[in-house]
Amino acid sequence: MTREDLMVFENEVAKRFEAGEIRAPVHLSGGNEDQLIEIFKNIRQTDWVLSTWRSHYHALLHGISPDEVMRQILAGKSMSINSVDPPFYSSAIAGGILPVAVGLGMAIKRKGEDRKVFCFVGDMTAATGGFEEAMKYAWHFWLPVTFVIEDNGLSVRTPTTEAWGNPLLLLPERLRKNVIYYRYELTWPHSGTRTHVAF
Repeated sequence: MTREDLMVFENEVAKRFEAGEIRAPVHLSGGNEDQLIEIFKNIRQTDWVLSTWRSHYHALLHGISPDEVMRQILAGKSMSINSVDPPFYSSAIAGGILPVAVGLGMAIKRKGEDRKVFCFVGDMTAATGGFEEAMKYAWHFWLPVTFVIEDNGLSVRTPTTEAWGNPLLLLPERLRKNVIYYRYELTWPHSGTRTHVAF
């Protein structure tokens, strides 16, 4: 998918949300199209992708069809899009995918499979102890897990530096080998479209 394809998709989600067709929260992506397209060039269809409540772009770039992603969104699953083929799992729980990523990495290693796990988190989750533990465990046991930190500067609606300081600068160099980090400005609000919708 191209940058334009991704943006058109999210605009269609916003339009359908405002029309009352999606009777559940939506968390739209925007402003990080180019970074994600680059990252997904190194993610194979057989690799696992684990995502957050802001999962639409990840699902589309991993190869889930736009029709299927939209079907799940219309069914109220914007924050929990899942797929077996390609392997994709998302959760609305902040940090909820971290132990899943580590478990998948261990299973892949024990089975001797040629696969990887890419676990996407926001800067809020990256500031938690759960993230540090998962990252260190994956590194110490040489698990095929890469953590992708998507830093939009916000912990929900609070600037992350106000809530947590600046923990991302404290990542030890040795642990950065299994971490991809990028910064972007989100073009949508945390949730919804800036238009009040009554269900």
